[in-house]
Amino acid sequence: MTAIASLPKPNKPTIIDTVALDVEGMKCAGCVKAVERQINQCDGVVGATVNLITAVALVEYEQGKINPEKVAEKLTMGGFPSAPRRSQNEENWQEKHQKAREKEQKTQTYQLTSALLLLIFSTIGHLHHLTGWHYLHPLSNIWFHWALATGALIMPGRDIILNGWQGIWHRSPNMNSLIGIGTVSAYVTSCIALFYPELGWECFFDEPVMLLGFIFLGRVLESSARRQASQSLESLLSLRPHQARIVSKNELLEDQGLLIPAVQVKAQEWVKVLQGEQFPTDGIVVKGQTTVNEGMLTGESLPVYKTMGDSVKAGTINQAEAVIIETTATGADTVISQIIATVEEAQTRKAPIQNLADTVSGYFAYGIITIALLTLTFWYFYGMQKWSYLTTDTSALILSIKLAIDVLVIACPCALGLATPTAILVGTGKGAEQGLLIKGGDILEQVEKINTIVFDKTGTLTNGYPQVTDIIALHHHSAQEIISLASSLEINSQHPFAQALLRELQKQELSLYKTENLTTTIGKGVKGIVDYNHQKTTFTCGNQLWLKEQNIHLSSDIINQTETLQNQGKSVIYLSENQEIIALIALADEIRDQAPSTVKALQNMGLEVIMISGDQPQVVQNIAQKLGISKYYGGIQPQGKADLIDQIKEERGGRMIAMVGDGVNDAPALSRADCGIAMAQGSQIALETASIVLTRGKLTDLITAIKLSQNTLKKIKQNLFWALSYNLVAIPLASGVLLPRYHILLNPATAGALMALSSIVVVTNSLQLKKMDT
Repeated sequence: MTAIASLPKPNKPTIIDTVALDVEGMKCAGCVKAVERQINQCDGVVGATVNLITAVALVEYEQGKINPEKVAEKLTMGGFPSAPRRSQNEENWQEKHQKAREKEQKTQTYQLTSALLLLIFSTIGHLHHLTGWHYLHPLSNIWFHWALATGALIMPGRDIILNGWQGIWHRSPNMNSLIGIGTVSAYVTSCIALFYPELGWECFFDEPVMLLGFIFLGRVLESSARRQASQSLESLLSLRPHQARIVSKNELLEDQGLLIPAVQVKAQEWVKVLQGEQFPTDGIVVKGQTTVNEGMLTGESLPVYKTMGDSVKAGTINQAEAVIIETTATGADTVISQIIATVEEAQTRKAPIQNLADTVSGYFAYGIITIALLTLTFWYFYGMQKWSYLTTDTSALILSIKLAIDVLVIACPCALGLATPTAILVGTGKGAEQGLLIKGGDILEQVEKINTIVFDKTGTLTNGYPQVTDIIALHHHSAQEIISLASSLEINSQHPFAQALLRELQKQELSLYKTENLTTTIGKGVKGIVDYNHQKTTFTCGNQLWLKEQNIHLSSDIINQTETLQNQGKSVIYLSENQEIIALIALADEIRDQAPSTVKALQNMGLEVIMISGDQPQVVQNIAQKLGISKYYGGIQPQGKADLIDQIKEERGGRMIAMVGDGVNDAPALSRADCGIAMAQGSQIALETASIVLTRGKLTDLITAIKLSQNTLKKIKQNLFWALSYNLVAIPLASGVLLPRYHILLNPATAGALMALSSIVVVTNSLQLKKMDT
C-alpha cells in the first residue's frame, strides 16, 4: 500500500485591519511611548501610532488573530483606560467624547480652584512676618502650613500622585511621576523636620502647595490652547446632522415624514429635507428641485442647482425648497465622514522628524530621576563641603533635597511630546478648512522636501471635460452612428474621452447598441461585440497604440488627417469595424483657468515642473508650450507613468517628486511618487492612492498645500528646538550649576511654573499656524 503524503494547506492571506482606540490618562510623551509599547507587545499587532493631543491610538492588526477589545483591556489594566471606537455608533461616540471632555474640564477647574485657594492661604500666612498684623498670626503657624500642604496632596494633587505611582508601578514613569516624587519628597522632608525639630532642618510646606498651584494653572492654560488647536476638526464634526426626516416611497413632497436619528437611516431609504436644513446623508434627489450650499465641502458658497437625479452630500445645506432624496451612503460611508476620518488619521500619523523626540521621551523620566539622584548625592557629599558658605541658612541635606526636587519638577517631557503633534493638528486642520486632505504628518514633511512636480494633463492641467469636436466618417456610417457605436463600447469606462462620448450621445439624444464581451485595456482602448444591423460585429475604439496591438492598419491618408487634427491641439481616437478603421473622432479639452498661474508660481518657487500624458505627443506638446512647461512626455501608458517617475528620480539623483493626477491610469504613478496628489473629482482609486487630496478641485490649492507644509515643518522645528533647548538649559540650572558663583537657586515652585510655561509656549507657537498666510 502506497502512503500518500498530505499536501500542506495553503497559507491564507494576512488581512490587516485598523482600529481607533480612545485612550485616557496620557499626560506626556512618556505616556505615549508607554501606550505604544503596551500595544506593540500584543500578539497580532502590526503597528501603532498614538497621538497625545487627540488621545487616539491607531492600531494595525492581523484580522482574526487579536480582538481590539483585548488591546483596550491591556491598556486599561496598564493604567490607560481605553475603548475601541465603533464607526456604526459615531453619534454615540461623539456624545461620549463631548461628555468626557466636559468631565475633564470640570476636574481641571476643581483642581485649579482648590490649588489656588490653598496657595492664597499659604501666601497670606507669610504676610504676618511682612506687615506685623497680629490677627494673621494663626495663619503663620507651621501646623497651619502643614494642613495646607496635606490638603494640597490629598485633594488637587491626589490624581497626579496616583497616576505617577501607577506609571512607576508599570515601569513607565511619566511627567506625573516626576511631579509626584518632587511634591511628596518636599512634603515628607518637611514632616520629618516638623516632627523631629532636634534635627535642625527647615520646613518648606509652602513648596508642594505652590508647585501644584502653578502646575494646575499651566495645565488649564495648555488644555485651552489644545482645544483651540482642535477647532478645525471640531468644526468638521459639527457639519454632521443629527436628525433625518424619513418618508415612505409613496408619500408626496408635502408630507412631513418622521424624525429619527440620522445614524438610523439606511441605504435606499427616502429622506425629506426642508429649506434651510442640512442633508443628513449622501443621496440622489428623487422629488423636487432646489439649490444647495456646498461651501463646507468645496469652499464655494454660490448655490448649486439640484434636480431629480442629481447627487447631494451630507452636511451641505438645502437653500431653496423642500426635496426628497434616496439615500446612497450613511454614517461613516458619507463623504463628510470620510473627510473627518482622513483628518483624524492624519493627525495621528507622525512626521519622521518626531523620531528624535520619541527616542528622548522614551527614556526621559528615567534620565531625570537619575539626574535628580546624582544632584542630591553630589551636593550633599561634595558640594556643601566645598562651598560650605551656602549652608549658613539651611542644612546641607535640605538644600540638596531642594535641588533634586527642582530637577524633577523643572524637566518637561510634555514640551517634547507636544512639539510635533500640536503643529500637525493645527496644520492638517487648517488644510481641511482650505480644501486640503493631508493624510499625515509624514506627508507634510515629504511635501516640504519636494523639488519636482509632475502633472498629468487630462483633468489636472486641463478641465477634464473634453468635448467631441470632429467626427470623420470614412465609409457609409453617419456621424450619429459613429457616436452611438463608440459610446456603446465605452459605456463602462471612466476615462474622460469615454465620458465625452457619452455626453455627446445624451446631447444628441441617441441610443446605445447592445454589446457583449467588452474588454478594456486602461489607457489604450476597448474591444467588444456589438449587435449592429442585426449582426454581431466586432468593433474597437481606442488610440493608435491600441490599433497597432490589434493589428489594424492606418493608411497614409488617415495619418495625415490625424496630424492635422493634432496640430490643432485635438486628441484623436479611432473606431474600427472588423479590423478596418471606419471613423476618426477628435476631442479637445480646454486648459484650466488656474493652470498657467499655478505652473508659473511653482516655477518661481524653484520647483521643476514636468507634464506627462497618455495623449498623443503633438497634443501634449501644444498644451505644454501654452503653459510654459519645457519638459513633457506624451503617449505614456499607466505603468509607463510609474516607470517614468522612477526614471526621473534616477536621472536627477534622488529628486523628491510629487505627482498630481486624477484618473485610474494615474494611480500607479501616484503611488510611486514621493507624494501623490489627487484632484477631488478624480476616480476613487486615485483618491485612495494619493497622499493629498485637493477636495475643492482647485489647482491653486496645490500652492497652498506646499506653503502649509513648509510653515508646519517650520513650526515643528521651532517647537523641537525650544523643547530640547529648554530642558538642556533648565535642568543644569535647577541642579545648581550657577549656585556657587552667582548664588542663583530656584525653588521648586518656580521650577514647576517654568515647566508649565514650556508646554504653553509650544502649543501657542503651533497655534500661530492659523494666522499664517498660505
